[in-house]
Amino acid sequence: MRIGTQELLIILVVVVIIFGPKQLPKLGKMFGKTMRNFKEGINEEMADEDNATKAASTQEPAAEAKTEDKE
Repeated sequence: MRIGTQELLIILVVVVIIFGPKQLPKLGKMFGKTMRNFKEGINEEMADEDNATKAASTQEPAAEAKTEDKE
């Protein structure tokens, strides 16, 4: 589902009515910071997940060697 030009115009008008034209720059700045923090959090989580996967893959051969020794 795509948002058309008319829908964007209606949303913009409603935002201007609710927040006023003087608050729009502050609102845009706040939204930008929020999106940046969200993206950083997602990237950090993905990096942590990759590190955990790499750590698990390096530990598996050692665990397999120990079980073979026990037999």
